[in-house]
Amino acid sequence: MAASSITETIGKYRWTICALVFFATTVNYFDRNVLGLLKPILSDEGIFGTDKANQELYYSWVVMSFQISYAIGMTIAGRFIDWIGTKKGYAYSLLGWSFAAIGHALAHNAFTFGIWRAALGFTEAGNFPAANKTIAEWFPKKERAFATGIYNSGTNIGAIITPLFVPWIAMQWGWKWAFIFVGAIGLSWLFFWNRIYSSPEQKLKDGKLSQEEYDFIHSDLDEKADVEKATEKVSWTKLLTYRQTWSFFLGKFLTDPVWWFYLFWLPAFLSGENARKIEQFRALNPNFTGNNSDIPGVITWTLAVAVVYTISTIGSVYGGWLPKKFINGGMATYKARKLSMFIYALFPLTVLLASWLGKFNTWYAVLVIGLACAAHQAWSANIFTTVSDMFPKKAVASVTGIGGMAGALGGILVAQAAGLLLKHFTALGRIEAGYSMLFIYCGVAYVGAWIVMHFLVPSMKRVENL
Repeated sequence: MAASSITETIGKYRWTICALVFFATTVNYFDRNVLGLLKPILSDEGIFGTDKANQELYYSWVVMSFQISYAIGMTIAGRFIDWIGTKKGYAYSLLGWSFAAIGHALAHNAFTFGIWRAALGFTEAGNFPAANKTIAEWFPKKERAFATGIYNSGTNIGAIITPLFVPWIAMQWGWKWAFIFVGAIGLSWLFFWNRIYSSPEQKLKDGKLSQEEYDFIHSDLDEKADVEKATEKVSWTKLLTYRQTWSFFLGKFLTDPVWWFYLFWLPAFLSGENARKIEQFRALNPNFTGNNSDIPGVITWTLAVAVVYTISTIGSVYGGWLPKKFINGGMATYKARKLSMFIYALFPLTVLLASWLGKFNTWYAVLVIGLACAAHQAWSANIFTTVSDMFPKKAVASVTGIGGMAGALGGILVAQAAGLLLKHFTALGRIEAGYSMLFIYCGVAYVGAWIVMHFLVPSMKRVENL
C-alpha cells in the first residue's frame, strides 16, 4: 500500500507533531547561526580584538564557550526532559535559548560574547533530546528516520534563511538588532507548542487522535511495554554500561564537530576566499577600476551559505527516506540503518577537494561543501534514530543527551584546533592551508565513526530489561 493511502487510512496527526519539532529546530538554528554570519562585521568592529591572527583565536574561544556549556547542558537536558516530560521540557528550553539569543545585544567584547554564547549553549542543549523523544513517542520505527530527517532539516532551513536577512538587518539597524530579532522569533513558537502538543495517549482520550493511528504509532512489538514504563527513570551510570550507549557517544563525538565547524567557520572561509581572490586580482591588474563583484571567482558569500544549506536539506530528508525504503523492501531494521549510514559516510570525502577547487572558482568549493553537509544531515537523521532503535522510550532523551554531550566535547577540540591552526597560518599569510587541514578531518570523520559503531554494535541489538 502506498504511503499516501496508509496516511489516509490511519490518520496523520503525528505529522503535525513532526511539524512542531521542525519549526523548533529551525528556530534553534536561527539563533545558533547568527554569530558565524556576523563574524566579519564583529571582527571589523574590534569585538575579537584588533590583531587579525588573534581574532581567529579569540573567536574560537567564543565558539568554545557555547560548546562547553552545550556539553554541560547535555549532561542535564536529557535527564531533565525524561523527568519533567516532553511538553514542559521543550518549552522551558526554547524559552531559555530565546532570551539568551536576545542577550547577545548586550555584549561588547569577546568575554561578554562568550558569556551569552555559554547561556545559549546551555539552554539549546534541550532541543535534540526533546525532539528525539518526541519522535520516539509519536512514530513507529519504520518512520522514525524519515520523521527525524524532516525535523532535522530545520537546521538547514534555519541556516538557509538567516544569511538572507541577518546581514541585511545588521547593515540597516546594527548587529545588535539581528540578535534581538532572531531571539524574539522563538517566543512565538511557544504558543503553538503549548496549545497543540500532548502525548498520544492524551490525544486519543481527547478525540484528536484516531485509534487506528494510535495503534500504528505503537505497532513495534518490541516496544509494547514502553508505554506503561515510559515514566520510569534510568541512571546515566547504568546507561554507560551498554555498548549501545558508547556506540552513539563515539559516533557523535567524531562527526558532530564537522557540523560545528561548517556552522561557525564556513561564512569566514567563503568571505576569506573572496578577499584572497580580490587581493590577488588587483595585484595582477593594478589598473582595474571595476567593482569587486566583477572579479572572476568572487561570489556573494551570504548566498553561497544559503546554497550549501539548501543542498543539505535534500540530504536531511532523503537520509530518512533511504532506510525506510530498505525496510519496506524486507531488509532488517539494523541492516537498513547501517547500510544507509555507510553510504552517507562516503560522500563527505569529496570535501577533501574543497580548498583545491576553490583556487579555480569558489563556487566549486561551495558545491562540494554542500554535498558534504547534505551527507552529514543524512547521517545525522540515522544516528539519532539508532537511539530509539536500541533503547526503550524512557531512555531516549537521556541517551540523546549523552551523545549530544559527546558531540559538543568533540566540537570543543575541533574549535580549539581551528583557532590555533588559523591563527598560525594567518600569521604566515596562508590561511587557506589551515582550512585545507581542517577539511581533511571533515572528510574522513564519518567513515571512522561508522567503523567504530560497527564493531561496538554489529547487529544494533535492542537493550532489554532496562
